Amino acid sequence: MTKSQQIYPTDLNDTQWLKIQPYLPAEATTGRPRTHGWRVILNGIFYILQSGCSWRMLPSDLPPWQTVYHYFRLWRMERLWEQLNQALRAKVRRQRHKKKPQPSATILDSQSVKTSEGGTECGFDAGKKVTGRKRHIVVDTLGLLMRVVVTAGDVQDRDGAKIVLAELGEQEELIQRLKLIWADGGYRGALVAWVEETLGCKLEIVEKPEGQVGFQLLPKRWVVERTFAWLVRQRRLARDYERLPETSEAFIYIAMIRLMVRRLAQN
Repeated sequence: MTKSQQIYPTDLNDTQWLKIQPYLPAEATTGRPRTHGWRVILNGIFYILQSGCSWRMLPSDLPPWQTVYHYFRLWRMERLWEQLNQALRAKVRRQRHKKKPQPSATILDSQSVKTSEGGTECGFDAGKKVTGRKRHIVVDTLGLLMRVVVTAGDVQDRDGAKIVLAELGEQEELIQRLKLIWADGGYRGALVAWVEETLGCKLEIVEKPEGQVGFQLLPKRWVVERTFAWLVRQRRLARDYERLPETSEAFIYIAMIRLMVRRLAQN
């Protein structure tokens, strides 16, 4: 792995850049040439994600914050972050783990996080005693993100699950092999039948051992908890600072993109 052109630890090195470059938009052949390349734009976005600083505090040796934010927002609206996540996840599964690009089993869960002042879609999660938002995610058995939806904290887990699974079901290539979804006891009930009817797969509830005292790893369920741990290592995601849930979702995809690029570069 090379380290050339790295100023900050979050910067892409040469090897990492070669792994992600093919999936980025092609250079325009007409019009005014861009002043800043995709590599330094990504370096700025990764710096924001890891450091947790505000856009206006981006260091001066990176592109202007307005430029970095413009492409972050543009690619969010064009769903490029989601597409990058899907492409890199399939590549990690094939190259590093010798698995098929799409999984046959996934894990479902939610995470409640506090929000800062302002912003839309905010509510009180009575179960976790947290005022903020919920991140509903579906991951494969490696813990790599399939889909994320951010809602207000007062949205029930079962209702949030329907939203994220319905969006997952809209992408036929992601569920073509899907046969099984693992989830905790909060998803039991009518959702089991809904999943079978809507997605044509089984929702299996992983129950806690009888008489469990304190923390204990549960089969398959620990994978999604590890993914949540990966996310909150990024300071921007340790709390939800965003005004729009869609912005929070974009940062979650970016966190997983950065993780997968680093893994691919280790090959």
